[in-house]
Amino acid sequence: MSIPQAMGLTSHQVENFINDGFVKVEDAFSRDLARDCRNELWADIGLAPDRPETWNEPVIRVASKLSPPFVAAANTPRLHAAYDSLVGEGRWLPPRGLGTFPIRFPSNESAGDDGWHVDMSFGTENPDFMEWRANVMSSGRALLMLFLFSDVGPDDAPTRIRKGSHATIARELLPHGKAGATLRQLSADGYASTQDCEIALATGAAGTVYLCHPFVVHAAQPHHGTEPRFMAQPPLMPIVDFDPTLAPSPVQVAIRKACGLTM
Repeated sequence: MSIPQAMGLTSHQVENFINDGFVKVEDAFSRDLARDCRNELWADIGLAPDRPETWNEPVIRVASKLSPPFVAAANTPRLHAAYDSLVGEGRWLPPRGLGTFPIRFPSNESAGDDGWHVDMSFGTENPDFMEWRANVMSSGRALLMLFLFSDVGPDDAPTRIRKGSHATIARELLPHGKAGATLRQLSADGYASTQDCEIALATGAAGTVYLCHPFVVHAAQPHHGTEPRFMAQPPLMPIVDFDPTLAPSPVQVAIRKACGLTM
């Protein structure tokens, strides 16, 4: 198995990404940028960090942010080098902003959105989101990314990640070819094939980014802490679909390894 030389990430981090389906990048952007982004989000949702009596919803969503602090957070040299390491130099589009933002608040009320799932990559123009699709080439998505804009501990609703689940999903997508499978098809059994995977929590200090394989099965969870959790979960978009004439990126290596294909 040939793995491209890692630039922004160590060879150990790249191997972990291939095997586990994600890598944690600490200090990916500054705490000052994280603070500036939080301040904008507080203004967007019309709430304040010093008025917890007004935090009445378990989650409030902001679709996307295109302002300079968010663009800067997504495009630091450290992250660009990491994108190169996992997707391949010249194979991804620099993010022009970030989104979506599920801002989670301490609450005993269920938000009703904590089911296990894989993010779909294309066909999203269909009004029925259960018909959105993904294929084994991961057309339309190079990475799933989790940007932490606040400190996130085990009680602060960290995203749950099923380690190694990307390999199972790759094998399930393989028979569907380029057309891919719908969310309805992939989730029909509740992702039972990945239920024995070890669960990792996306915790870390503000400025941490989790770079995840597009096929990783993940889920939200309730917030049992004291401070709201600010996080974005955007895709990294590819410039083109996988090119078999180029050396495989770690994203592709993980898929080929899972499917038993020639490296």
